[in-house]
Amino acid sequence: MPGGGMLPGPGRLWERVLVTVMIAGAVPVFGVWWQDTPAGSLRGIGDHLVAAGRVSGMLGAYLLLVLVTLMSRMPWLDNRVGSDVIARYHRALGEYTVILLVAHAILLVVGYGLQDGTGPVAETVTVEVSYPDVLMSTAALGLLVMVGVVSARAVRPRLAYGSWHLTHLYVYLAMALAFAHEFANGADFSGSLRNRVLWSAVHIGVFATLVVFRLLVPVWRSVGHSLRVAEVVTEGPGVVSVYMTGRNLNRLKAEAGQFLRWRFLDRGLWWESHPYSLSAPPTDRTIRITVKDLGDGSGRLRQVRPGTRVWFEGPYGAFTAGRGRARRGGRPRSLLIAGGVGITPIRALYETLPGSGSDVILLYRASRNEDLVFWRELVDIARHRGFGLHPIVGGHVRKSRDPLDASALLRLVPDVAQRDVYLCGPPGLVKGATGHLRKAGVPRSRIHVEAFDL
Repeated sequence: MPGGGMLPGPGRLWERVLVTVMIAGAVPVFGVWWQDTPAGSLRGIGDHLVAAGRVSGMLGAYLLLVLVTLMSRMPWLDNRVGSDVIARYHRALGEYTVILLVAHAILLVVGYGLQDGTGPVAETVTVEVSYPDVLMSTAALGLLVMVGVVSARAVRPRLAYGSWHLTHLYVYLAMALAFAHEFANGADFSGSLRNRVLWSAVHIGVFATLVVFRLLVPVWRSVGHSLRVAEVVTEGPGVVSVYMTGRNLNRLKAEAGQFLRWRFLDRGLWWESHPYSLSAPPTDRTIRITVKDLGDGSGRLRQVRPGTRVWFEGPYGAFTAGRGRARRGGRPRSLLIAGGVGITPIRALYETLPGSGSDVILLYRASRNEDLVFWRELVDIARHRGFGLHPIVGGHVRKSRDPLDASALLRLVPDVAQRDVYLCGPPGLVKGATGHLRKAGVPRSRIHVEAFDL
């Protein structure tokens, strides 16, 4: 299980390890340029611009490999670092990657122009026409810029999930187009067989990771566990639960709080997969997810027919009991905060977190009573285990007091600063609640967030 074994459980330690590894990987990339740049060879402005262009191109190509690796869905990586953390780094590094590669093109053209005594327009034409494979690399850069634009925060919410996901597949085409250019024109590769072999090996390794974890493992598991839809149940306005049955599901070792990527082999749904959290602890034969209609294909799940075959990837995510003190010694005490459909992973955690009585408290934020999904189930769990359960119902008024501000949190949960906090809901609620928790004295290391705005 992700939190078990000899290694530390999921948490911020693994985030720091990930950052360290990514930085360490950039050092040899820079070292290749340093080794192939003789002392005293940078004499004029043109030479310095060309050197900067070479470095930015190599670092951009390296970050592109890092981006693909981050989203290769290696269970060990997702379940230790956390899918939300990986997605955050992926988004940030994606911006830097595009900037570096655009800078690579501009710096080289301007630098070559200064060396040759020509203007940037004439030099651009010369580079595109005379240098081998540059046209392919230009197309690759255009594809990457397009992906960067559709991933921008101002654009991403306007796109359906399927369109956004399909656009990202062009990254693989861009990598293929750019690869030949790197060997044909890259001064650090064209003259060094060693560098070409090492760079090829890295690409092969990344490609193999993608094939294994995004194709072979999901196919093997989907066939082996033979999941099918058993029933679709309406839970509330625009919210449905999909019950599925299969065989030997305990071998998945899925934990409460995790999610899987689901592909329902039904008309209009088979061609794309979506990440949905487990809304109840899985058994050896059954598994349940709960989905809100967000207009991105999720609404069509209401019409899925019983017996429909289901393919899946996962489980993923570090939003589990392993992030709390329950796995580190000491008395486990937890606060769960859910907003809207964010109750999905929280509901599973509420049933399975260790402790009794007031050790576990759930604050459930909703606009209306009818939006309190799973309320009867939550009441039953609270009654059975003695856990705290507090509904916080009401609309959002700008000038009104936030019912989850620091003073309210301290009133409802006086020892909040000594608890691990599991938080899931809309981005606005997550951001606001995180700030209030910090004001209430909760260390950042004890605030565990499952983000839906990937």
